[in-house]
Amino acid sequence: MSSEHIYKQYDAELEAVRAKVLEMGSLVEKQIIDAIESLVKSNTVLAEMVIKKDHLVNALEVQVDEDCSHIIARRQPAAGDLRMILMMIKTITDLERIGDEAAKIARFSQKTIETDRMWTPRFAEIKTMANLAREMLHMALDAFARSDATKVLEIAQMDQNLDEYYQMTIRHLITFMLEDPRAISMSLEVLFIAKAIERIGDHAKNISEYVVYMVKGKDVRHISMEEIAVEINKD
Repeated sequence: MSSEHIYKQYDAELEAVRAKVLEMGSLVEKQIIDAIESLVKSNTVLAEMVIKKDHLVNALEVQVDEDCSHIIARRQPAAGDLRMILMMIKTITDLERIGDEAAKIARFSQKTIETDRMWTPRFAEIKTMANLAREMLHMALDAFARSDATKVLEIAQMDQNLDEYYQMTIRHLITFMLEDPRAISMSLEVLFIAKAIERIGDHAKNISEYVVYMVKGKDVRHISMEEIAVEINKD
């Protein structure tokens, strides 16, 4: 009975940390939504909320990191449990950086709100990019929650699409700056926002790759989509 109690307590500890990671993910996802909403709707109050909530993301990162360290020290996990803990440690780093990017967008939003609103139509492209990046993050977190390694290919394809949107946005901004030099300053601001969203997509893709490591025990970073497909289909 004592041994059974220890195992149950261990499982409860793992589940508690896992829940914190998902809580952190939900918070970060909301930050992305609110940051873009503040930009599109010129909402300075919402932008300020995104910036202020960044400390909550940072606090969760510290909590999860400490919890994982304690579990490793006390429980000495092996195999799948160890991979899950290592995966969560990596994931919270990417989530924290996504939170930083969302706060960065909110700060740029505050700046753009103070300028000429002739640029509002350009935010349609930014919103499209942000929706794609947010969906990538949502899918990656869902894959973690379900221990589903198969989502990595779909997320990788979405990341390629996001990169294409980013390149297209750069071309549009360059054209706009050439046509109207007065728009150069604002164009650079929009470019920084687009880059932040592109980075969010990269972090979401990283998380999906960590899920593959957790489930399959295979590091699929820096390999082709064809090679990833082979790995996730192995028994």
